[in-house]
Amino acid sequence: MRVIQWFPGHMAKALRQIREQMPLVDIVFELIDARVPYSSQNPEVKKAMGDKPHLLIMTKLDLADPKVIADWIKYFEAEGQPVLALDSREHNVAKIVTRKSQEVLRDKLALQKQKGMQDKAIRAMCVGVPNVGKSTLLNHLVQKNVASTGNRPGVTTGQQWLRSTDELELLDTPGVLWPKFQTQLIGKKMAISGAIKDTLYAKDDIGLYAIEHLRKTNPDALVERYHLNDSDVDESVSDADVLLTITSKLGFKDDYDRASERIIFDLRKGKLGRFTLETPAEIKEEINQIDADN
Repeated sequence: MRVIQWFPGHMAKALRQIREQMPLVDIVFELIDARVPYSSQNPEVKKAMGDKPHLLIMTKLDLADPKVIADWIKYFEAEGQPVLALDSREHNVAKIVTRKSQEVLRDKLALQKQKGMQDKAIRAMCVGVPNVGKSTLLNHLVQKNVASTGNRPGVTTGQQWLRSTDELELLDTPGVLWPKFQTQLIGKKMAISGAIKDTLYAKDDIGLYAIEHLRKTNPDALVERYHLNDSDVDESVSDADVLLTITSKLGFKDDYDRASERIIFDLRKGKLGRFTLETPAEIKEEINQIDADN
């Protein structure tokens, strides 16, 4: 299997800038993809934050499995991690985010008021992996198109300060990954989410992973989308054989990469139903395995 990794020079530079700017902000908004809530958290950003107040904002809810997202919200809250799950396009998104920020910073704001300090806008740094929907959220927070958007990684390339409300200022940063994924399973999840350039991974590897996930969670979606029979996704059939059948049904002959790419794109666009690639229980197992390997 081709190793999945993407950490070009501009991401290293962006991480340095994040570390440099961290002292200037009151709170960090880390946007995470609701389809990969754990894997889309950047461990290098977490290191850079130190004990800085930290709000997780889950994006792409319309594409994610609502039952699994509910489990993730419970998980984060049990860990004492403030979290918001929201649709970036909501008309009152700025009010929701501002109120949550004030809640997270309640003690600090109360202390400032006690000292007679003049009310100042909360300064928040917005971070996230590529293609997590950061620019879309920012545009709705400031109610104008100030951040470039696009369904591909690497659209935002520099930092900029933006004003959301009189109570909230935002520092936009480019999407960043980290030098080495802890496991290649994380790499596969990031590839499916669109956080990695599509030229940097083996399409059939990721297509097979998508098939494996869908067979466990929503086999009917595969059957319906690619006009399969139930027997085509039976437990006795391998994932590779399912890919062969889908390739044939799509009329792609033996072009398995092309069929894999279609599956990946269909999954991203919601044509194979709403999905979340990891549950809290699965992540606990993965973490235990990583610890055991180390």
